[in-house]
Amino acid sequence: MIATPLLRAQIGGTLRASRISQGRTLRDVAKSARVSLGYLSEVERGQKEASSELLNSICQALELKLSSVLSDVTLQLKALETPTLVVVEDAA
Repeated sequence: MIATPLLRAQIGGTLRASRISQGRTLRDVAKSARVSLGYLSEVERGQKEASSELLNSICQALELKLSSVLSDVTLQLKALETPTLVVVEDAA
């Protein structure tokens, strides 16, 4: 069985990467999204699972399409779920 990372962790990481690539602070994005700084921080760290409304608000604050964020996360999860073949050599 393959251990799959939590969806909220992947979404949070994607949002954090976007915010950092834009050179924006948590405070700035939280204010634009109308969420508390602490809550946004927890979402980015994958500790809180944002509702669809809050996730949309955060995406708008980052000028991202929600569908793009979800597509990126889907591709990340797919890559992580792809099983890898491990070859074990016979020691005989």
